Amino acid sequence: MSSSYTQLLTPLSGPLPSQPLSALQIHQPTTLKTHTLKPSPLLNPPTTTTGGGSAPKLASHSSRTPATWVETLRSQTRSNHFREAISTYIEMTLSGVAPDNFAFPAVLKAVTGIQDLNLGKQIHAHVVKFGYGLSSVTVANTLVNVYGKCGDIGDACKVFDGITDRDQVSWNSMIAALCRIEEWELALDAFRSMLLENMEPSSFTLVSVAHACSNLHKRDGLRLGKQVHAYGLRVSDWKTFTINALLAMYAKLGLVEYSRALFEMFEDCDMVSWNTMISSFSQNDQFMEALEFFRLMVLAGLKPDGVTVASVLPACSHLEMLDTGKEIHAYALRTTELSENSYVGSALVDMYCNCRQVGSGRQVFDAVLERKIPLWNAMITGYAQNEYDEEALKLFLEMYAASALFPNSTTMSSIVPACVRSESFADKESIHGYVIKRGLEKNRYVQNALVDMYSRLGKTVISEIIFNSMEAKDIVSWNTMITGYVISGRHGDALNLLCDMQRVEEKKNTDYTGYDNEKSIPLKPNSITFMTILPGCAALGALAKGKEIHAYAIRNLLAFDVAVGSALVDMYAKCGCIGLARTVFNQIPIKNVITWNVLIMAYGMHGRGEEALELLRDMVDEGRRNKEVRPNEVTFIALFAACSHSGMVDEGLNLFRKMKEDYGIEPAPDHYACVVDLLGRAGNVEEAYQFINSMPSQLDKAGAWSSLLGACRIHQNVEIGEVAANHLLQLEPDVASHYVLLSNIYSSSGFWEKAMDVRRKMRELGVRKEPGYSWIEFGDEVHKFLAGDLSHQQSRQLHEFLETLSEKMKREGYVPDTSCVLHNVDEEEKETLLCGHSEKLAIAFGILNTRPGTTIRVSKNLRVCNDCHTASKYISKITDREIILRDVRRFHHFKNGTCSCGDYW
Repeated sequence: MSSSYTQLLTPLSGPLPSQPLSALQIHQPTTLKTHTLKPSPLLNPPTTTTGGGSAPKLASHSSRTPATWVETLRSQTRSNHFREAISTYIEMTLSGVAPDNFAFPAVLKAVTGIQDLNLGKQIHAHVVKFGYGLSSVTVANTLVNVYGKCGDIGDACKVFDGITDRDQVSWNSMIAALCRIEEWELALDAFRSMLLENMEPSSFTLVSVAHACSNLHKRDGLRLGKQVHAYGLRVSDWKTFTINALLAMYAKLGLVEYSRALFEMFEDCDMVSWNTMISSFSQNDQFMEALEFFRLMVLAGLKPDGVTVASVLPACSHLEMLDTGKEIHAYALRTTELSENSYVGSALVDMYCNCRQVGSGRQVFDAVLERKIPLWNAMITGYAQNEYDEEALKLFLEMYAASALFPNSTTMSSIVPACVRSESFADKESIHGYVIKRGLEKNRYVQNALVDMYSRLGKTVISEIIFNSMEAKDIVSWNTMITGYVISGRHGDALNLLCDMQRVEEKKNTDYTGYDNEKSIPLKPNSITFMTILPGCAALGALAKGKEIHAYAIRNLLAFDVAVGSALVDMYAKCGCIGLARTVFNQIPIKNVITWNVLIMAYGMHGRGEEALELLRDMVDEGRRNKEVRPNEVTFIALFAACSHSGMVDEGLNLFRKMKEDYGIEPAPDHYACVVDLLGRAGNVEEAYQFINSMPSQLDKAGAWSSLLGACRIHQNVEIGEVAANHLLQLEPDVASHYVLLSNIYSSSGFWEKAMDVRRKMRELGVRKEPGYSWIEFGDEVHKFLAGDLSHQQSRQLHEFLETLSEKMKREGYVPDTSCVLHNVDEEEKETLLCGHSEKLAIAFGILNTRPGTTIRVSKNLRVCNDCHTASKYISKITDREIILRDVRRFHHFKNGTCSCGDYW
């Protein structure tokens, strides 16, 4: 950094030697080449001040004595008028007054205040020229401080090494300099060397050392930090700032209870003490404790400052305590210095946005005149988290263009998700190029955002490359990659990654030896991990893995968390264990609307409509006690599905009529589609058709027509099926299932030419049918089967077993339903094709590979066909097995030759 002041000092013939020297070994003093000052016409001295108030006035030249010059210089520095102090120093030297060991510390403090390293080096040359380089330890200590605070640790070390008679301040300056550049280990080494030289540490030393300990690994930091604490007790150092440093140290090492105990033992707590505790609670997610200490602080008669407010607002934000946050905001508005504080503004913006009051957050943002980068980040993040993506992008561009502020890692980790979701931001991958341009591609938070971005763009391979390149992965990194696999449908990879994550944890536990029998905090799955991975278990029907995760959640006291509990209910329900799902539901102490909806949906999938309606009544009763629990749009979608799968047409229609009147919910397109499914599944296809025609014209009817087409497939209604298909192919011409359903309607009714025409049109348009497949969990693997699959290692054995089983079934009365074969081939070939259906292969695999009596659990991605449904009933009776088959719509529990659906699905 250059300075106009350096032009007034004669430059050195070269820079100070820059070879790195040890901070802890004493070397011979470095010889500095200097020149005498040459008179130079003074520029007009700057009048800008760093501190408040007016600068001390200079006496006339004729009346100044050396002592007057020095006193003026020192007075200006004490008042933080750093530029005036430097101008005084220049005038003094140009007037022929030699600076002394009182002048140099004052001017060097001024240089530190304006952070001008080059000017500091020039003053250093004067120090040497006037003979104070070795003779004054005070001046040398100030030089160490200058170089340390200006970021030149190499020259700080050289000056320190050249001090022959180091005092306490010398060591304190050096240790503080090392802490400032985050060389924590070196700072502690310097502290050890200080003790070896029999130099007694002061309170300032202990503050720096405690700060260094707080930034070490928890094990080492706690061990050394306790020693620092013990030393302070031994020498009776109970100064407030020492205690404050220890409070901060314990909190940063994750031991807030130690901080609290120390705080409560100490009687002379000041504002910093209270702020440290409130901040510590907030940073360690103990939000209620933060608010309680804030209340106690006010009751103790202390007036909250900007740090207090910025520390307590995150507690209001995370707890979504909007009213309390507003009270704190009102207090800040009454205090001008708080209302104009950018950091207080940042905390207020974050609080409002986290409470979904984005407009209020923007009002706070607009009211702050001096906007620093944290305030911009808070508003951009608030927009992005609430999915105001266009506003987030506009503000990002404004920050960059109008305010000349460069985005940092926080900015980019917030704006990347907004870019992914924004429709107007077309070239989404270009944001990755901008990240690289800004040099932020190695930042972990930005990498996490990029992993998520590429997963949502369907480019999971790039997500994997970024994830694998990360030098240090945190829990968010693992959760993001697991989520990426889940949203990409790669549930098996998600489960494998969870295992890899736990292996990383096991390695840490193996390599780690705790201190005082205290365990480290390894990388463990958290509630977000479980919420992410359990849907994968549910999708795969991976019950064993789901139970394993449930056990892990119980051991780590997370099973009763409302989000994890809801995911567990969903997992058990989708793995066919409706009883276990209800048990977990009953154990969750505080349920939200999602928890209730999940169980209602579960009852619907299992065809237990009466229980679903009973649960609605329980939910309404709960809502009288807890206003947060009330039926919403999703609740009614789940209820209509339950009524549909149970044949409860009248009950479903009655619910639809009462939706708005009794529950205040306006029917949406999905609700109409559910009612169409309810009517059509019951065979009331004509009534379902009329119901669609009665829908408000502004509503999207694609879902309703799709439900009607599915009903026409079940009941082979060709005429209305064609009408529904024509509407759908106009609305959604690229959806393969519409063509497939129409083709199947034609095939099952014997209209082979029409079916072939539909298939031909699919090929011409490039629309591809999703292949039907089934899967079953066995051991640690999920085995997947396609129709007629010959790729599985047991495929030959499976087909032979099914042929033998088919003969036994026929003797029991089974007649193959060849109408399910949608190909124009002879009857014998149709029967052969039926044996190769994917669900039959999966069931056969389960029977051959599990012990007698074991329940067989199979999942299928499409609707189970009539023949497989009938066959499964016979297989359950012949093999004396319970078979639980989940198709795309519902569950079928086959036992002793019957199905739970009562042949209505």
